[in-house]
Amino acid sequence: MASEDLEREGREGRPEEGYRLAPDLERAVAAALEAEDVSGAHALVAPLHVADVADLLEHLTGDHRKYLFEILRPTLDAELLAQLDETVREEIIEYLDPEEVAAAVAELESDDAVEVIQELDREEQQEVLQAVPPQERAILEEGLTYPEESAGRLMQREMVVVPSYWTVGETIDFMRETESMPKDFYDIFVVDPSHKPIGKISLSRLLRTRRPVSVTKIMFQAPRAVLATTDQEEVAYLFRQYGLVSVPVIDEVGRIVGVITVDDVVDVIDEEAEEDIMKLGGVQETYIYSAVLDTTRSRFSWLFVNLFTAILASTVIAFFDAEIDKLVALAILMPIVASMGGNAGTQTLTVAVRALAMRELTMANAWRIIGKETLVGGFNGVLFAALAGSVAWLWFDDPLLGAVLGLAMIVNLIIAGIAGAMIPIGLARSGVDPAVALGVFLTTVTDVVGFFSFLGLAALLLL
Repeated sequence: MASEDLEREGREGRPEEGYRLAPDLERAVAAALEAEDVSGAHALVAPLHVADVADLLEHLTGDHRKYLFEILRPTLDAELLAQLDETVREEIIEYLDPEEVAAAVAELESDDAVEVIQELDREEQQEVLQAVPPQERAILEEGLTYPEESAGRLMQREMVVVPSYWTVGETIDFMRETESMPKDFYDIFVVDPSHKPIGKISLSRLLRTRRPVSVTKIMFQAPRAVLATTDQEEVAYLFRQYGLVSVPVIDEVGRIVGVITVDDVVDVIDEEAEEDIMKLGGVQETYIYSAVLDTTRSRFSWLFVNLFTAILASTVIAFFDAEIDKLVALAILMPIVASMGGNAGTQTLTVAVRALAMRELTMANAWRIIGKETLVGGFNGVLFAALAGSVAWLWFDDPLLGAVLGLAMIVNLIIAGIAGAMIPIGLARSGVDPAVALGVFLTTVTDVVGFFSFLGLAALLLL
């Protein structure tokens, strides 16, 4: 396919209303790479935003990814490294010399630079840091001293800070004359002589005010600030709760050391949501771009735990093997009770974990929520008991069997509601992340209770 055709196909497959890479564009780039059409591939990729280029690299196969990166390498945009998925970024960095990584890191804002370099091995970090200019190196080394997923790792050091005795005019002149200004900023922070933030001014407010006015006259006093050691999840909550655009980061004695902006917090919210979703499924920090063996290894541990919980549920069934031998219908209907309990419990569990993460579920209203989920489980249990019991009655022409199935359904859905709410609340109160593979334990509870109640009632009433 000619370069012009490839470029036209790529442009036509880029829907503006979708704000995503079109499959046609991805296929066109892959076709150009397969045909070793360097100019065609470059023409397709050149108009793209760096974030879209990062997505494209992530979607390509390993060989095509490497080939496209080599095409882009001479004019590498440092921002590309910050935009890439962590796993793909590690792969891309392997193609670069430490000096090239250092040059890219030096171009990035400090928060993005720390994000890139923190994922490197210790030896690679040292090689890159040695190649970074001394001033930038000191900033990066300081950033790496803060705990992972903390405000110190998230903040950028580039910010606009002015003393409290300045006027609006002096502040504006300072911003015009200073070359080392942040690329993007929203607020200006006012500090006292000890460099502690005492207020902040939005750019819009500053520009609407006359030059002779003191900055202390127009600043918002006592701005919300976070310690550099604060967990990033707490930072995200602060932004969401109070509708912040930026927040100063302070050290142990209250001096301002950096700023966190809302664009960084959006990424944190995505990361925390992704982390909770993966933990609910018993998946560790792994990515769709990871190697097969790495992904297999990361998932093995919780599947191994699940094997033992499944054996526990099977042990309950084994206690009633004689009853099952006498009435085959029990074996046919057993999965219905367990499945309904598991699904109902997962619904409650999902709502509870989300409410805990959003600070909507606290110890103050925990019992009310548990009571509500118990009632919901009971009401649904009665409704589905009528439905499932009727099906069993008509299926096996045995009204008593239908009643047993219905009673077991009610018991299991009530227990599912209670367990789905109490397990995450209990873990949160104990200081344990409530999202950690709760599905495995909840399924065990509903399976055991479902099998025991159904087979136990059958043993009492039918045999």
